[in-house]
Amino acid sequence: MSPLDPVFQQALLARIRFYRELGIADFYRRPLDPALLARFTVPASGPQALLEAAVSGEGDGALAQGATASAPAVFAPEQPAASSVSSHIFLEEPQIPPRKPFFAPPQPAAPIAPADRSAALQLIRDEIGDCSRCPLHRGRNKLVFADGDPNARLMFVGEGPGADEDAQGLPFVGRAGQLLNNMIAAMGLRREQVYIANIVKCRPPGNRTPEPEEANTCVPFLFRQIDIVRPQVLVALGATAATYLLGSRQPLAGLRGHVHAVRGTQLIVTYHPAYLLRDPRQKKEAWADLQIAMKELGLKVPGRA
Repeated sequence: MSPLDPVFQQALLARIRFYRELGIADFYRRPLDPALLARFTVPASGPQALLEAAVSGEGDGALAQGATASAPAVFAPEQPAASSVSSHIFLEEPQIPPRKPFFAPPQPAAPIAPADRSAALQLIRDEIGDCSRCPLHRGRNKLVFADGDPNARLMFVGEGPGADEDAQGLPFVGRAGQLLNNMIAAMGLRREQVYIANIVKCRPPGNRTPEPEEANTCVPFLFRQIDIVRPQVLVALGATAATYLLGSRQPLAGLRGHVHAVRGTQLIVTYHPAYLLRDPRQKKEAWADLQIAMKELGLKVPGRA
């Protein structure tokens, strides 16, 4: 059998990455059905579309459904040549190391008295130290621990520091941070009254999404911060924060508009301020999410003028 199209092979490897992040580690080492594999071809006009769909996760079901009559258009059925297909075909993946599934957090720790929370958070910061536990430390300027009131009733969790945060050592101080400040003010609060942290405490290169190994290394410290602050309401800013707080990957649209239970507190999911800067039309939807948080906190929701 002729080798797989290189772009199609990359798409398969991207799907392997996706399933590995879900904890499925060895399925790709099983023999592939030759008749099934022979039906997958990549049209000359669209290999890049296939790769982008696989990497983005929009084509999650494509590989599973590719041999059916209702297969996506990126796959075109082809009659197998009996003499050109071997009986056992394996997809090798030497360049992709195994990935851990999402971090499984322990049960929440015992409550800490409000007067002791600041000191308890400082102990975590001291334990982190000049962290080199994952590759993100190589490119950082300053580690970004958190900001705000250790006794806050409301806590925001983002994805990771950006350039401004990396320079100042504080979360949400750039343009997205200014928008977050406005969102907090719209709720009738001040930034000093809330607690703000991120999934990872070092800036990912180019502001990319943290890799699972990076996030899983850092998120145990975040869970300990949550256990100390014990906010009444958590707000996950964006899909990455929601993924690691909930321990599973789900579409953001399905998570918004609901109250989730996480570590003894109520979790509300909304858009990341950086996304709202790119698409201001979604600010109305984000405000609806924040109103859910306000109701949980017993804050008065402004009426329409």
